[in-house]
Amino acid sequence: MQQDSPGSPRVAFFGGTFDPPHCGHIAIARAARDALRLDSVLFAPVGAQPLKPEGTTAPYRDRVAMTELAIAGESRFEISAIDAPAATGRPNYTLHTLHKLRSGLPQAELFCLIGADSFLILRKWYGAAEIPFAADLIVASRPGQRFHSLAAVLPPGLTAHPRQQIASADSRIELEAYELHNPAGQSARLFVLPGLDVAISATAIREQLRGGASAAAQAVLPASVAHYIREHGLYR
Repeated sequence: MQQDSPGSPRVAFFGGTFDPPHCGHIAIARAARDALRLDSVLFAPVGAQPLKPEGTTAPYRDRVAMTELAIAGESRFEISAIDAPAATGRPNYTLHTLHKLRSGLPQAELFCLIGADSFLILRKWYGAAEIPFAADLIVASRPGQRFHSLAAVLPPGLTAHPRQQIASADSRIELEAYELHNPAGQSARLFVLPGLDVAISATAIREQLRGGASAAAQAVLPASVAHYIREHGLYR
């Protein structure tokens, strides 16, 4: 288990397709940053998502450009190319990316920030049982999604126990903490942000844009991202 170490940077990897990046992504990252005093949140658009074999809608370069626009001016948010398309064309696996990030940031407290929808299918991820031990997990909930039984969600062999509650660095943000264990005796931390009212879907945004409901889509997009989509004719 990674331990708090004075002076060690607290870095969260935030991967995803960001197709497109929307206000929900920003809200999740802000909550994690403020609740856990993160020094940086690395937004890393993925080259090829293994669980989406049909691919993304917007090309990687456009998703990177939109993500850069979405986080512009946000304190401690950074764009990262660590999950860029592989030269081999193979899918990007989060476990491999976290190991690569760890090798480049050996002194950092490393976290992996994911949404509740991703956490609910964590068992399907490549090397799922190893991921929490590569980086402590931060799970951001969606409305109505509370994890009454972590055992039903966690990869087989992992157990979760509530930790002594730690105070959120921002009293407005609810924070739950657990300790995970595997059969090898390793432990890792799991943090849950259960009170986030973020019900925005990138899939719904794309469908709205294709259907001509651009006003509805633009209401949940950063203005700069909405402008980029119009200028480049994306999602038509």
